Amino acid sequence: MSAKPSVGFVNEASRQILAGGSAGLVEICLMHPLDVVKTRFQIQRCTTDPNSYKSLGDSFRMIFRTEGLFGFYKGILPPILAETPKRAVKFFTFEQYKKLLGYVSLSPALTFAVAGLGSGLTEAIVVNPFEVVKVGLQANRNRFTEEVLHRGHQPSTMSYARHIIKKEGLGLGGLNKGFTATLGRHGVFNMVYFGFYFNVKNIIPVNKDPTLEFLRKFGIGLLSGTIASVINIPFDVAKSRIQGPQPVPGEIKYKTCFKTMATVYQEEGILALYKGLLPKIMRLGPGGAVMLLVYEYTYSWLQENW
Repeated sequence: MSAKPSVGFVNEASRQILAGGSAGLVEICLMHPLDVVKTRFQIQRCTTDPNSYKSLGDSFRMIFRTEGLFGFYKGILPPILAETPKRAVKFFTFEQYKKLLGYVSLSPALTFAVAGLGSGLTEAIVVNPFEVVKVGLQANRNRFTEEVLHRGHQPSTMSYARHIIKKEGLGLGGLNKGFTATLGRHGVFNMVYFGFYFNVKNIIPVNKDPTLEFLRKFGIGLLSGTIASVINIPFDVAKSRIQGPQPVPGEIKYKTCFKTMATVYQEEGILALYKGLLPKIMRLGPGGAVMLLVYEYTYSWLQENW
């Protein structure tokens, strides 16, 4: 008698994991160039730096001119390797936390937000080592050429990961540095993202026209990703500063999450905590909508066909 529920859970979990992984893969392939630009803005400290970008358009022109088209895809392998398990964890754990919270007397609105927070914290544990490698690769401004690759100025993903492990270890000073900031970034984002999306989706009536229904979901997903990005970006800036190159070689200036936020605020002002907001919104607004839609449509297809 116990086999049927067990089989049912495995099938359900498999659908959630496959749909979540698909959502992550599609989103990263479409939106990664904006993530590179966002990281570059967050790690630059002042406009007097000759390498600093003056605007979003200027950053795209400079990266393309000095690093070539592949410059926009620096650091893409770590997120591709991480996206399937990361988004699978994101959506699977959200569904599981939501189910667990059904046993607690929370309102449906609060259940979505708390389940989102739990999924974000769990996701952060999985993704943080990949983020450390990704940010380090994205901060590298060398052009992709045969000469650069031959000289080793453009490190591969695996060689850079090995370099971090050898030099700094696996702990909070090495492959897991910025862990608290990553917890804050993902926890806050998922709490707002899932909480807003499912609560608003339940309020706005379903449309019988498939195109209008697609647009309804896309619009709510776009708003969810945008609002979540605005709220969590100080954690994102702190994460990039901690995981990226330090201002003075050999001296660790940015070490802990909230101290980094305070330092950035004191030295550069409140707006510095929102650096990279435009490319982040441009990525995670539509990217957030794409993820939710790919997840929902893939999950529905798997339910019908598998």
